[in-house]
Amino acid sequence: MRRYTMKERRETETIFCNGCGKEIKIKDGVIREGLLSVEKRWGYFSDKDNEVHRFDLCEECYDRMVSQFVIPVEKENEV
Repeated sequence: MRRYTMKERRETETIFCNGCGKEIKIKDGVIREGLLSVEKRWGYFSDKDNEVHRFDLCEECYDRMVSQFVIPVEKENEV
């Protein structure tokens, strides 16, 4: 009988906020502060058909972005 372990594992080493460039704190592969990660796959009826866009925002940049919304973000507390 043989047991195998995966030696190659993709692990996030560093994350930078796309808004301000700040390095996001990571310890032992766990993100240690507020972060918004977005992945958008654009489809038909857009000017970006078949493009995939990804970005990360620190909590401060997220707050700054949503403060400009005409319609506020919906908020609720998880129980």
